[in-house]
Amino acid sequence: MADYYTIGGDQKEYGPSTAEELGKWIAEGRLNGQSKTRLNGTTEWKTLEAFPELARYLRPPELLSGSSAPPVENARSWVEQINAQQPSVEIGKCLASSWKLLLENFGLLFGASFLVWLLTSVLQFVPGIGGILSMFFKGVLHAGLYMVILNRIRGRTAVVGDVFAGFSLALGQLALTSFLTSFLSSLAGFCCLLLPGLYLMVAWTFSIPLVVDKRLEFWTAMETSRKVLTRVWFPMFGLILIANLPVILATAYMGIKLSGEILPFVQKIMNSDTTDPNQLVQMFTQMFMQVGMQLAAKGMGLMILTKVVMLVNLPFAAGALMYAYENIFGARTAPTT
Repeated sequence: MADYYTIGGDQKEYGPSTAEELGKWIAEGRLNGQSKTRLNGTTEWKTLEAFPELARYLRPPELLSGSSAPPVENARSWVEQINAQQPSVEIGKCLASSWKLLLENFGLLFGASFLVWLLTSVLQFVPGIGGILSMFFKGVLHAGLYMVILNRIRGRTAVVGDVFAGFSLALGQLALTSFLTSFLSSLAGFCCLLLPGLYLMVAWTFSIPLVVDKRLEFWTAMETSRKVLTRVWFPMFGLILIANLPVILATAYMGIKLSGEILPFVQKIMNSDTTDPNQLVQMFTQMFMQVGMQLAAKGMGLMILTKVVMLVNLPFAAGALMYAYENIFGARTAPTT
């Protein structure tokens, strides 16, 4: 069996080691795909992921073993440790790191984002139940995208098909998390004006990755995300705002253009001097039909434009969020032996 030498996080050389030993160190977070590695008897150093026989160890442990969520006591201990730490969100660093990651993995990240974008768009147009289906399965699909990005951040291999990992890893927990975070934040925003819903939307940002990455059950993930991000709510809100700025601008542009189509009809009704209820109803009905046709014609084009902007922006925005997540929840250790 071939032996390997590796360069650890302390820049010291270790080995010779077997493939199984390197796999163990990868699982412990002591090595990653970018760790310098060479075969015993050679002088050429390569990245660890360049060795096909080692590449399988770079897959996330949960994808390799299909293991279930960690024991409750381990999860509780981990959550307690996270809550005891002071989180931080470095907006500029997250944005810059996401841009660099996107440039280095453009095909992978854009392909994975396209799959998520396409499937979530299709779900929304299912007659009658599209909105409900979207609330349940949008988070499941995004969980796969997040794992693709996290694997690349951590130096592990990933493929476009990993966007479906959420369906095999934690489908029920992810679907519950996706539905509850969407429904409750929307309900809070509707019943109590905008601010409570906005608070929950930001505070629950990491609920989905905590379920798929740390295998927490849905409510523990939601509460852990909320408690941690409440302490850095404004920086997190700023990161989300900047990372999604193209989508926000496109959505605002669509709203302004559609409002401009409606306003002349509203003014015409308000300026009408008729007092006959029947005439008012007839006028309103005619204008409603005219507005509807105009909005359908112009709104379709604007909606397509907004959807395209969402697609282009998705890998960058998701990457920025995952760098913030990794800084808060995904600490790793360097080799010390």
